[in-house]
Amino acid sequence: MDNISFQDADHLLSWSGIADALEAGHKLKKADIGDLLLQNSGNSLLNRGAWIEGLGMLLKSMSIFPQNIDLPSVQGAALLFDGETGTVNSVIDGILVTKWKTAGDSVLGARLLAAPQPTNLLVVGAGTVAKSLFQAYREVFPSLKKFTLWNRTRQRAKNLVEELSALGFTIEIVTDLEAAVKEANIISCATMAIEPILKGDWVSPGTHVDLIGAFKSDMREADDALLQKSELFVDSFETTIHHIGELMIPLQSGAIKSDDVRGDLYDLCNRKISRSNKSAITIFKNGGGAHLDLMTAVYIRESLAKIK
Repeated sequence: MDNISFQDADHLLSWSGIADALEAGHKLKKADIGDLLLQNSGNSLLNRGAWIEGLGMLLKSMSIFPQNIDLPSVQGAALLFDGETGTVNSVIDGILVTKWKTAGDSVLGARLLAAPQPTNLLVVGAGTVAKSLFQAYREVFPSLKKFTLWNRTRQRAKNLVEELSALGFTIEIVTDLEAAVKEANIISCATMAIEPILKGDWVSPGTHVDLIGAFKSDMREADDALLQKSELFVDSFETTIHHIGELMIPLQSGAIKSDDVRGDLYDLCNRKISRSNKSAITIFKNGGGAHLDLMTAVYIRESLAKIK
């Protein structure tokens, strides 16, 4: 059994590689998935399991302790099992799996939905995920020339820009979100917003919108007008429509209908559906799921095995 740390594997992975692995995983038999969430005094233990025939099984268990000071607030690990024998093949650092799964999910969605040759990327939010998004989008879309960042707190944006400048990025911090949205070809939004911060009136034809931040039933990043004028896609019907406020709230109000969600990654990766035309606005809701963690864990293990 392998014990794979962040330091063991992170430098071996690529964003094109994880996008390829996720796309290949969605061409296999559909996953069986299940979640268990335990909570106590504001702390949580999230357990997510998946089984994909021909790929294996995974259980990822992550603790979320928001008040931790000297320790990370999120910690955990993923157990990767052989699907034929039930043997534990690997124990993999949970943060490593989550990092590559999250941004990999988004760039795969963009690779399948965004208009060709985008030149302007706007990232909304300056948290940990934002760093991965800039790296992932630059690698997968080499046509990108302009990188912009908007965040509610300017100092946090400055800190991220300084960190990424060491990796060769030139990123413009913008203060006018509306103007930045109107100019962008791809908008990747990773915030903790409860109320929508992206407005439909701002988004230009042909834009691809990648929504990551909302993960609870009371969270949203896009307003009704944006959802109504866009072609909607999700990474997984099972983990988004009835679980995340981004879709739950407008469905409950009647602003959109379930049929308005045109497909998920199983549909997109198997070419059952795509954007309708080059001027369509596309929205991809990244909701995650243990099946994506499983595909990512297998990619990590196989990448490490190639150098041994």
